[in-house]
Amino acid sequence: MQFKPVPPASNSLEFLETVRRAVPRDPEDTDDCCARLVDRTEIESRDAAAEWLTFLRALELATEQAAGFARTQVDLDLDELQRTFRDRLYGADELLARLEEADEPLSATAVATRLEAAGRGDERHERSSRLEARREERIERLLEWAVLLELVERTDGGYRHE
Repeated sequence: MQFKPVPPASNSLEFLETVRRAVPRDPEDTDDCCARLVDRTEIESRDAAAEWLTFLRALELATEQAAGFARTQVDLDLDELQRTFRDRLYGADELLARLEEADEPLSATAVATRLEAAGRGDERHERSSRLEARREERIERLLEWAVLLELVERTDGGYRHE
């Protein structure tokens, strides 16, 4: 399964761990996981908290159960985070592949253009400017997470694969 929500990248893996630790060990410990994340972290809204919960699921740092969300009991491991990022976040592997193919650093817009040129079926339809802006924002977020996870390097000219 692949996931689409990608919150803004944090400045460090410590914040990722802070958010993960805000998720209860036992989903029955709270009636409202989103409110718990807002109360215990710098996340400002329920919508942002919901996005984070889905992102944590994608990285296999949380699970969704019938009673709610529960954090996993594994330590953060960079190699494992890199794997789950590539495998479980929709478009991440293709984004990294476009950077691997590039001879020079690419801007987020150039990455978006190359993804579209690669013929991703869902990207071929005409998009409104609002949808295009959301798509580019998501690509920028994926790139920033890739930097944090040491898969990509940010340079003056854009991003390049490490």
